[in-house]
Amino acid sequence: MDGSFKVEINSRWCKHCGICLAFCPQKVFTWDEKQRVLISYPEKCTGCRLCEYRCPDLAIEVRKAEEESHE
Repeated sequence: MDGSFKVEINSRWCKHCGICLAFCPQKVFTWDEKQRVLISYPEKCTGCRLCEYRCPDLAIEVRKAEEESHE
């Protein structure tokens, strides 16, 4: 699907600071009941990568859905 993006959070690196929530223009992220960041609406991602660029922990990766890792 053209224009489809995949967002991933590395849970080992994420400190749940909320910067991704603040900068995401599409509101892809929300908080869970323990104040941890969740990817609640991945289908809304437009691939702007503001979350990825602003994450101080480098814990977010955004890529086109068809760009799956081939390891």
